[in-house]
Amino acid sequence: KELWEYRDLLFLFVRRDFKTMYKQTILGPAWILLSPLLTTGMFSLIFGRIAGISTDGTPAFLFYMAGNILWNYFSSCLSATSSTFIGNAGLFGKVYFPRLVVPLSGIASNLVKLGIHLCLFIVIYLYYYIQGADLTISWTVLLFPFLIFMIAFHAMSWGLIISALTTKYRDLTQLISFGIQLFMYLTPVVYPLSATPQKYYSFISLNPLTPIFETFRYSWMGSGALDWGGLGYSFIILLCSLFLSVVIFSRVERNFMDTV
Repeated sequence: KELWEYRDLLFLFVRRDFKTMYKQTILGPAWILLSPLLTTGMFSLIFGRIAGISTDGTPAFLFYMAGNILWNYFSSCLSATSSTFIGNAGLFGKVYFPRLVVPLSGIASNLVKLGIHLCLFIVIYLYYYIQGADLTISWTVLLFPFLIFMIAFHAMSWGLIISALTTKYRDLTQLISFGIQLFMYLTPVVYPLSATPQKYYSFISLNPLTPIFETFRYSWMGSGALDWGGLGYSFIILLCSLFLSVVIFSRVERNFMDTV
């Protein structure tokens, strides 16, 4: 109820984030399009051509673009949420508002970027489809909003826990960027789950993001796998981690100004 009452503040934070994101840059908002294209091109060269990793018969550039846009959204939301307390200490010390407005605004502002990336993905998808690539859209593409919801709140719940810990242990902030990069390789972003060596298959499957990425590729391209059990497992992990993170966040916010 309190979050709903402060919804105007949420929209103001989203507007602020989007305006300052590319302020004082040469290309400005063009980076929203250039960033996934450059990253996808690098993935295609390194993992597709040099390493020769399978893409399940899907055009390499499209395969890596699909994983890249989802991972960009997850990592951006996680980074924004994990700095909730440290990055807004001055603001929190001056005025009261529900502190959860800040991480929710990070999710919403990154959702704008995701929408632009998705439009770019559809353009590239249509190009390959017209060229005769073997692409099959499944009815499960309707699950896309649900998949994005799961990615966003997985990132938010983990970010809230990190944010609560970094109020007391500042050196943990140095590990966040490294940890995000490492976690990417534990998620089927640059490889399909089917290409995972058997001895690591079960370990990668335990990652709650794995069924989300696999379902997205299955929905749009026919590759990957649709695992309802995996999606159910991911959703249960999401509910547990979200509940735990909100409890921890609520306890820390009461006295974090004294700690900071």
